[in-house]
Amino acid sequence: MSWRVGRLALHAVTICASAALTGCSQPRAHAANPRVQAPPGGILLSGAGATFPERLYQDWFAVYQREHPSVAVAYEGVGSGEGIQRFLGKEPDAGPVDFGASDAAMTDEQIASAPAGALLVPVTAGMVVLAYNLPGIEDLRLSRAACEGIFLGQVKTWDDPLVRRANPGVPLPNLSLTTAVRQDRSGTTFAFTKHLDAIGREWSGRYGASTLVAWPGTAMRARGNEGVAGLVARSPGAIGYVDFASARYAGLRMAALENRQGRFVRPSSEAGTAALASVELPENLRLFVPDPPGGESYPIATLTWVLLRRTYDDPRRAEALRALFRWCLTSGQQRAAELGYLPLPPGVAAKALASLDSIQARQP
Repeated sequence: MSWRVGRLALHAVTICASAALTGCSQPRAHAANPRVQAPPGGILLSGAGATFPERLYQDWFAVYQREHPSVAVAYEGVGSGEGIQRFLGKEPDAGPVDFGASDAAMTDEQIASAPAGALLVPVTAGMVVLAYNLPGIEDLRLSRAACEGIFLGQVKTWDDPLVRRANPGVPLPNLSLTTAVRQDRSGTTFAFTKHLDAIGREWSGRYGASTLVAWPGTAMRARGNEGVAGLVARSPGAIGYVDFASARYAGLRMAALENRQGRFVRPSSEAGTAALASVELPENLRLFVPDPPGGESYPIATLTWVLLRRTYDDPRRAEALRALFRWCLTSGQQRAAELGYLPLPPGVAAKALASLDSIQARQP
């Protein structure tokens, strides 16, 4: 199936030469893949974290190395929660990383615990979609009440009145409805539950927004966005939350969701861009969009961040990271829409670019 092929491709990293590393800056192999090494005379940058933007990151880093052969980037999609832990050095068995990645950013407490400081830099954005496997149903609309009821475990069959109400004339079957969810600490889960927290009183009172949820009912669990997409693809009656890029790549149907203005909007580049139109970043660059205004807005959109240290021991590594993410925030934005992501609004990209200048190298 296509999602399996895609998952293998996602774990491919930028192609690096395996020659001797003499003269390289802090040469080392990526802890999760010792075959990835710095190019001769060059540098290896390693990162880990969110699976939500992983497809785009792998594309970016491969293109960047083709244009900058002295720099290789190894990225491992392990989920936002573990990405933060690795960035903070709290997963010693996994080895060090130069940057983390998270769709949930970092809390103030996590930032305060970073020994070299932490900088949250939004580099792209995307949509969380509800992908479903319902044979014969091409078009599905889900109200806010239906979304909450489904993931509270209260909607047990596809012909439930909460689902039927928004789908008059659609032959919804009396088929068991099963949710597909994340079992790892996930920024995608955070973005989705932040939306549920904004729209559903019962969800807000019982669960709120979180990267890890004790899902009610008989939810199927998987690691990573591609894992959830795979569960949906092979399970008739399933519905799961995943990033738009993963759902599109797997060929899954996606529901139109009710937005704040009561309109049912399908995920699209235009609807995602509308959701981010009014975004204005605060000084710490941490902002969530749990229920955006606007009649054309898709209701679940999120920024996603790379996590960088404010101070690096190696000046060459600090400059390589600044240059890499400057490219991602400029030339790289053109590739985002092609892969199912949302280019950052110009004002957001400008603030993110300015923040990179605060990365410093430790003085001897």
